[in-house]
Amino acid sequence: MTKEPRDYDREHTARIDADVRQRLGYSHDKGEVTRFVVQLEYRLDKWEVVVRYDHDPESTHGHDVTEEGLHIDMYRDSEKYRTEYVAPSMPPGVALDFAEDHLSKNIQRFIKRFEQWHGIESR
Repeated sequence: MTKEPRDYDREHTARIDADVRQRLGYSHDKGEVTRFVVQLEYRLDKWEVVVRYDHDPESTHGHDVTEEGLHIDMYRDSEKYRTEYVAPSMPPGVALDFAEDHLSKNIQRFIKRFEQWHGIESR
């Protein structure tokens, strides 16, 4: 198990608007996803995590979607506020697609809640 953050083989950041972005990172071995993160971030003074889906069985703080199922970590005031499980156990590649789809369908709700929690006027 590792405690240090590690880079991913592939990383992509997409701006939703000036203060919101979505980050995706994944690593693979022989075409199979070995670990991933799908994360929504909001810029306050710095970029803050809104929600995070991840699979990283080698990390002390990571989750294993093949055993635990897919979860989403929700953040408030720069700390993990709670974790919700959104799907049963599945292969990492399928979980990555599911996480991207789940975020896409719920992104406005996540942004609105984050803005309410932090006293930000909705756009």
